[in-house]
Amino acid sequence: MKRYFAELFGTFWLVFGGCGSAIFAAAFTELGIGFTGVALAFGLTVLTMVYAVGHISGGHFNPAVSFGLWAGGKFSAKELVPYIISQLVGAILAACFLYLIITNKAGFESIGGFAANGYGNLSPGGYSLTAAFIAEFLLTMFFLIIILGATSENAPKGFAGIAIGLALTLIHLISIPITNTSVNPARSMSQALFAGGEYLTQSWLFWIAPIAGAIIAGFIYKALFDKE
Repeated sequence: MKRYFAELFGTFWLVFGGCGSAIFAAAFTELGIGFTGVALAFGLTVLTMVYAVGHISGGHFNPAVSFGLWAGGKFSAKELVPYIISQLVGAILAACFLYLIITNKAGFESIGGFAANGYGNLSPGGYSLTAAFIAEFLLTMFFLIIILGATSENAPKGFAGIAIGLALTLIHLISIPITNTSVNPARSMSQALFAGGEYLTQSWLFWIAPIAGAIIAGFIYKALFDKE
């Protein structure tokens, strides 16, 4: 149970910190942190939680990561469902608190996009379904290759969290204009549940593309790079 609670808390922090920065701070008058700040916030949430609870659960905080580690032979298939449930619960709880905060602002009218992911008319830059799928697939694939490499027995010890956090920051710097950046089905689902409408109907892509990319990465790493 400690592992499942670690995944819940880690995913909560990722969504609360990353999506919270996008909702509250990205465009805050002249002091807004912008895309760069949001990208850094997502990276920092993972970096901090990898060191806080990663030694307990492995620090997945993302269903795609769990699938990728399974494909790479680093995670048991029987743990996939409880890990994913824990991640979804953590993400949705974080979204609930974000919703409570934003709806208690003076003059509140709407939650808007609520940092949800989308393509087409819901893409920040107007990118198509095809562009969104390619971006989410490739970025998650490389994210898993970085995770598998950084956590390898042959990698320098103690630096995995830094590499993983910086990788997620880079991923957001690339893809916020394309999809608002998912690479994490739990993060996408939690925001889509509150944003509703087309955000919810488009959420299938943010399950399929990241998980497919992660699984391919696991197979690639196991076949080409894993010499342990």
